[in-house]
Amino acid sequence: MQDEIISYREMCDRESAQALQQGMNFRANSGYSVVLMSRRQNAPYQDRILEDGETIEYEGHDFRRSRGGPDPKDVNQPRFLPSGKPTQNGLFAQAVDALRNGEAEAELVRVYEKIFRGVWSDKGLFQLVDYNCVSDGRREVFKFYLKASGKETVHSQPSKILEHRRLIPAEVKKEVWIRDKGRCVICGRTDNLHFDHDLPFSKGGTSILAENVRILCAQHNIEKRDRIE
Repeated sequence: MQDEIISYREMCDRESAQALQQGMNFRANSGYSVVLMSRRQNAPYQDRILEDGETIEYEGHDFRRSRGGPDPKDVNQPRFLPSGKPTQNGLFAQAVDALRNGEAEAELVRVYEKIFRGVWSDKGLFQLVDYNCVSDGRREVFKFYLKASGKETVHSQPSKILEHRRLIPAEVKKEVWIRDKGRCVICGRTDNLHFDHDLPFSKGGTSILAENVRILCAQHNIEKRDRIE
């Protein structure tokens, strides 16, 4: 997984957008869709990583709040707008339906995760492989399933630092960011940073302990991979 650390402005620049405010952006780029996720305590949606460590369960989005209208959290998440056009939920669901029917390949989705205000993790490309509509006890919500693809885009760093690895939990990233002061632990750089497994996952390293995760710049990440190989 890529897990490159970038600013909000860098994220927008990568997607050629003045601002990225919607959490779901179907075909925001000519080659892929974009989602913004957060696993912070105050996050408005329940995004999580499944037990396989490589699949994201991404919750669909609510109607926008309107003056005098119901609380969006009290009504079913919409698949269609009042006009009959699909919402972002609907567009993502249509992509999965096309996959299920053998009419298209899995939609590629670039995932950005919010770590702190203004600090994001570019998690790379995932494949949109499934969705369900489930009850949370008071309404129906969409659950989309994104599986790490291992593919790259023009924004990605060289493939040798994009090994297929388990996702690092958000709470671990926060602890590591604070501990390493947002800098490469080797040279002190503050740009082109990545969350890196000290002992690679492929060699038995864990993603769930901050002791095995550190911040490295792209150069030192590549040099480390060269030594391991």
